[in-house]
Amino acid sequence: MSDLSRTTVIHSGAGQSRWELASRPILPSLRPYVRGWGGYSEVTPGGSLSRELPAPRVVVIFEFGPPIQVFERGSEVQSSRYTGGFVAGLHEQFALTQHDGFQAGLQLDLTPIGARLFFGLPMSELTEQVFSLADLLPREHRCISERLASLSSWDARFDLVEQFLQARLATPATSTALMAWASRQIEASGGAMDIRQLARELGYSSKHLITLFRNHVGVTPKLYASLVRFDRLVQHLKSSRAGRWADLALDLGYSDQAHLAREVRRFSGTTLTELRAVGAEAPSLPLDR
Repeated sequence: MSDLSRTTVIHSGAGQSRWELASRPILPSLRPYVRGWGGYSEVTPGGSLSRELPAPRVVVIFEFGPPIQVFERGSEVQSSRYTGGFVAGLHEQFALTQHDGFQAGLQLDLTPIGARLFFGLPMSELTEQVFSLADLLPREHRCISERLASLSSWDARFDLVEQFLQARLATPATSTALMAWASRQIEASGGAMDIRQLARELGYSSKHLITLFRNHVGVTPKLYASLVRFDRLVQHLKSSRAGRWADLALDLGYSDQAHLAREVRRFSGTTLTELRAVGAEAPSLPLDR
């Protein structure tokens, strides 16, 4: 049964552009697997181009409107469209997305372990890849985006996605549960976790930990830590433009400002100044982070 008090819908606009953003708190039972989610509808005459930055999450888009244009990682030329939505695995390069004036859908951000359980695939198969959502779901669920679009309220849509998640997120095997714990340790440290120490705590060699991490998370522990650290920077810039770069570098676990600048160029393809502008200007979905 839908709990109407749980869903919040915000309408906004500027000039001829209009946005509708929907949010709902994530159930406690789903929080280990779902990083955030939000519904959206946007009308922007002339279209809109967005820069999607790497983060420690697997993005699932249930698309209700015309398929948006998704450019290949780091490219401003090669692109594809995915009717019904798509899945983007962990990546270390930015990606551009563009719509032609209208987009609508529901974005689901899964933890890597959540995606491992949801899709039942080794996460290394999704790394640096974008797939049509229908290609990764069982046959009986391939029309879920159409079902979501046909519902009359955001409450009903969130209800359906909750039910879908609960049905797909089976109890993890021991190795998956251990990698879930390891990834949470890295996240809790802000990306500053000593990976060799992490391996020792698990009783694994560094090589074995890397193998397990690629399978269950999609990337090496070191790269995952870098993504966590970079995402902390992005979230800071979205919430506040204040702070000297040198101070931010030390606060976020970078060795110095030069290290921070290299990581920003690596992950976003921009300079520090450009990234600050992107963070200040980019509208955010109401994802329950």
